[in-house]
Amino acid sequence: MKKPTAKMQIKNFIFYKSFVLILSLILSCQQEKESLPKERPNIIFIMSDDHAYQAIGAYGSNLIKTPHIDRIAREGITFNNACVTNSICAPSRATILTGKHTHINGKTDNQRPFDTTQVTFPELFQKAGYNTAMFGKLHFGNNPKGVDDFMILPGQGNYINPDFIVKTGDTIRKEGYVTDVITDVTLDWLDKKRDTLKPFMLMYLHKAPHRPWWPRPDKFEAFLSKTFPEPETLFDSYENRGTAAKTAQMNLLTDMMYNHDSKIRPELTEKMKPQPAVPEYKGGFDNPYSNRATAAQKALYEPILDKINADFEENWPKMTNEEKMRWKYQRYMQDYLACISSVDDNVGRVLDYLDSHKLTKNTLVIYTSDQGFYLGEHGWFDKRFIYNESFKTPLLVRWPNEIKAGISSEEMVQNLDFAQTLLEAAQIPSPDDMQGESLMPLLTSNEAEWTRDAVYYHYYEYPAVHQVKRHYGIVTTAFKLAHFYYDVNEWELYDRKNDPYEINNVYNDPAYSEVVKSLKLKLDDLRNHYGDSDELNQKYINIHLENSIDSPLKRKSS
Repeated sequence: MKKPTAKMQIKNFIFYKSFVLILSLILSCQQEKESLPKERPNIIFIMSDDHAYQAIGAYGSNLIKTPHIDRIAREGITFNNACVTNSICAPSRATILTGKHTHINGKTDNQRPFDTTQVTFPELFQKAGYNTAMFGKLHFGNNPKGVDDFMILPGQGNYINPDFIVKTGDTIRKEGYVTDVITDVTLDWLDKKRDTLKPFMLMYLHKAPHRPWWPRPDKFEAFLSKTFPEPETLFDSYENRGTAAKTAQMNLLTDMMYNHDSKIRPELTEKMKPQPAVPEYKGGFDNPYSNRATAAQKALYEPILDKINADFEENWPKMTNEEKMRWKYQRYMQDYLACISSVDDNVGRVLDYLDSHKLTKNTLVIYTSDQGFYLGEHGWFDKRFIYNESFKTPLLVRWPNEIKAGISSEEMVQNLDFAQTLLEAAQIPSPDDMQGESLMPLLTSNEAEWTRDAVYYHYYEYPAVHQVKRHYGIVTTAFKLAHFYYDVNEWELYDRKNDPYEINNVYNDPAYSEVVKSLKLKLDDLRNHYGDSDELNQKYINIHLENSIDSPLKRKSS
């Protein structure tokens, strides 16, 4: 091997020094880049109303395909144990906005007014320089706080030609189908009205698939021809369950309405002998349909309604109760799932917009529902219970800049956590009185930083519609312990691993005595941690009874 010449040594020295200089510059730039704050993400918070996880493809649905919602899961994270603190619409929304349990924010049921002194997370986004907007269903209050622009449905809103409250305080009517209209307005804001110099926080809130499930005419017709698999517990007898399950009024056969829910014309049920024995809402068919649809819209709906009503008139008188239950289940699924199909289509429109405008990578998209919903399981529709179909809610999150594609989590997370999660993602400090936990460790695959292993639940709206008794409880990945109170004093324990349908209450089983003991201690700790108590239970019972239309106290004073 030749000894390097002086000239070669000089060349090698210059190369070495140049390499060191370039490397140091690269490292310096990298350190400087890492020291700079990250670009704040855009946020789109998508929430449907009563969208059961059982009706989402990403959760293994055998009822419907939801390719656009599934895309969020495929490109982000799926939470398999996401749940709510109180399974009813307005209280869930109040918890999401405030990051507080309902006994703290005061919105314990659908009747009580929202405490407008509560700080909501959109206010914090607005103060931090975000461009904020809200379109769709809020379900309480006519003047959402912290949003630069809004258009919200009054109360529950309507599917056909919906009315909206706008920022001027006026109420306007938009012709069309509510899911399409909400999306049209959302895309118009994104395209023409938002401040492109600021990051945005957009709340895109669907009415669908809330009862009474009026699909768009094309979906109405397409789904009418479909037949759906029945849940294994459709004919549940509630054996080995407590009083609450046996007395709830949300059974498909005995409580689902023919006019309001199954789309049977009132004049038909009135002439039938015997008449179908389910109490109906006054105007339950006319108010969402006959009194709202235009002549052109009715021309699309009426042929489909003719088919439904002709089938009912011919077959209902000969049906057994079991056959009526099955008929009602199919009618329910046809309309409910048709509404979801429109939601999925429109979610796709928003995702496509992000793609076409190069906003996808740094936009955090969250898809959820205000709670779960029964799709015939245990013979039920509606929600309210701590039982799984009601308690569990879909939660899918995509943020390409931060979240690995196609991951999932089994951790117990709640709608209580949404506010703090979004605030941390946007680098905005959260108030000390928020009670949730940021999901950022789970979103960014830092599971070791997650500490929660149990969640707290409390339902208040009783006596009231559907007559689901008041109860509170603790839920872990393995067990569920609930205490039903007010006019009963009953405990229920379910082994979530060995009894996924929750049909076997093992509270009094000696084999579970240590589990009961341990969970009761942990439940007491959770109640203390979140500031709940028996004294608050009684306070909210008194308030509910005093304000109830059917209250003995109100009747006595009038």
